[in-house]
Amino acid sequence: MSLIQDIRDKYAKWAVVAIAISLLGFILMDAFSGKSGSLGKDSTSIGKINGTDIDYIEFEKKVQSQEEYQQSQGGMRGDEGRQQILESVWNQEVNDVLMNTEFKILGLAIGKKELNDILFGKNPPQDLAQRFKDPTTGAFDAASAQQFINQIAKSKTAAEKQQLNAYLGNLESMRQNEKYNALLANSINVPKWLIEKQNADNSQIANISYVQIPYTSVPDSAAIVSDKEINDYVRKHKSDFKQTESRSISYVVFNAAPTSADSADTKNQLEQLKEEFVSSPDAKNFLARYGSSIQFHDAYVSKSKIQVPEKENIFSLAKNTVYGPYVDGASYVMAKMIDGKIMPDSVKAKHILIQTLDPQSGTAILADSIGKKKIDSIELAIKNGASFDQLAKTMSDDNKGPEGGSAAKGGDLGYFANGQMVKAFNDFCIEGKKGDRKVVKTEFGYHYIEITDQKNFELSYKVAYFAKPIVASQETDNAASNEANLFAGDSRDTKAFNANFEKTLAPKGINKLVATDIKPNDYNVSGIGASRLFVREIYKASLGEVLQPFRLGEQYIVAVLTEIKEEGLQKAETAKAVVEPILRNKKKAEFITKKLGNFTSLQAIATAESQTVQTADSIRFSGAGNSSLGYENKVIGATFASANKGKLLAQAIPGQSGVYIIQVNEVGATPVDNANVESQRNSVRMMAKQKAMYSSPAAVLRKAATIKDNRASFY
Repeated sequence: MSLIQDIRDKYAKWAVVAIAISLLGFILMDAFSGKSGSLGKDSTSIGKINGTDIDYIEFEKKVQSQEEYQQSQGGMRGDEGRQQILESVWNQEVNDVLMNTEFKILGLAIGKKELNDILFGKNPPQDLAQRFKDPTTGAFDAASAQQFINQIAKSKTAAEKQQLNAYLGNLESMRQNEKYNALLANSINVPKWLIEKQNADNSQIANISYVQIPYTSVPDSAAIVSDKEINDYVRKHKSDFKQTESRSISYVVFNAAPTSADSADTKNQLEQLKEEFVSSPDAKNFLARYGSSIQFHDAYVSKSKIQVPEKENIFSLAKNTVYGPYVDGASYVMAKMIDGKIMPDSVKAKHILIQTLDPQSGTAILADSIGKKKIDSIELAIKNGASFDQLAKTMSDDNKGPEGGSAAKGGDLGYFANGQMVKAFNDFCIEGKKGDRKVVKTEFGYHYIEITDQKNFELSYKVAYFAKPIVASQETDNAASNEANLFAGDSRDTKAFNANFEKTLAPKGINKLVATDIKPNDYNVSGIGASRLFVREIYKASLGEVLQPFRLGEQYIVAVLTEIKEEGLQKAETAKAVVEPILRNKKKAEFITKKLGNFTSLQAIATAESQTVQTADSIRFSGAGNSSLGYENKVIGATFASANKGKLLAQAIPGQSGVYIIQVNEVGATPVDNANVESQRNSVRMMAKQKAMYSSPAAVLRKAATIKDNRASFY
């Protein structure tokens, strides 16, 4: 494996960890980092952050780099996986621009000396620390690491230098973010007077009498709220009523799933092939020739690990006989018994590897003929009395990893389960017996293997599964498509859509469904499924437009665009559910207060309003002990106002659930449990610093930033 491949692998692993645990969402750079600037900004700008353009071409390179890495790790694919990557890379770009601006303003730069300390100091990056660990002492070998980095820096290959620059750039970004967070955390101060004030406030305790006149005593018809009043309220409270761009649809679904006739047809297809399946000497070739949706797994699987329908019937099959067709999920399946034997569930083995090929890149490391000669020599030496363990330590190429691979352990791989190793290696270890030794060739090269133990012996089977999905026939699909097209053709706008539904579909038991708040960059529509193309079609439509039938999975969807929300402030119709109760209660409070007029006693008010005089004891300024009042902060605030002590308040107080008239009977104080002011200051300061260290300044900076997201125009 080449040096640059090593650092690529190491860097990719480091980057994933860094993203997951990063305090501030650091940017994951890639081999293509850098600005091309070859095309105009207007044509390739995928977004703008405080005036800084994000170039589509550079952005797409980063997306592709992430996709390639995710695929190499067996990560999510398809629309959902790609959309998550798009979102991740976009957020990284935004954070990068915002934080780099802050770094520049503050002069937070990383010099050469500091970078060397990051790389080769007491706390080196984890990947370097693992790769360059002294095998004798276990300590970090800084000199070897520095030689390795310098070698790549002097490389004539541009790609290698880009990889290195990306790696170093991430380390610099991490250190800059650490410094920035430290500045924020160390600026925190908790003044003594604040703690003393809080202690004094929290020590106060009061007793009041009050009458509550609930808002429900006034009919809603007496407090009508207009759209203008709602819009005025929204404008005065802009931060509470911001909305992102979205669309909402109503839709109906026309089912194109396979019918019972389609299912019977699929079953019949398998029945016609059953005899040939039985007589076929090559199950793998048969499955490939007739297009089985389950590929042939040429391995034995223990009985306890086979989890398929009808497995007991399959286990009872004689060799080369077939069971089925039977239903497994959305397929019909026939199972052919190839063989069965008692085998171990797990094996312990040791090996010596002579690597001839890098399986990831396909690059030849050593000529095959030379590799074969070397492993044959090792086999002969061991047969003549040489130590297997010692030769593994000195000759085996399985020496990668933080602990030196199996070579450092004399080739010992420990126990591994059946199927865990590559096929040729696995088959020898599982099908052989304890003490067997053999040269085995795999995609890695040549192995000399010794089986040192086997355990958990169990009956195991090799079974060929021939499967065909139950799919809708062309007739079934055409029927659903025609019905969807007919409905869409007769539904030209929202009114016609609804009328047509009530006339033609509702009597059939078909439901009209809704999907709301579909964002421009969404890939999934709630209730429908994942389809970026469908979301794009929704955003092309105008309000009230009926979309052409859209095929998604086993259904055709006909939708009408029912709502368009633009980015900005909510309109009255959207904010009404939240704002109307607030304004209605405000009007009711004004009505009740006016009706009360001047009052002289709580009892007189209670009698006039058919209410009772209530008492709230042990009221605390912090809110503790106010169960009878609930979250009536205005009442609590008025209770502890020094001017109100011992008085009947002349003004009614509009609260959360009604209007309150209160009389403050008594206000006193109790000892404070933790009155050590300096200790409290330190405790509050430490909690605030910890919170700051684990917070994301970029999230705060986003609120003040001007961010234009044009991704929906490109993806």
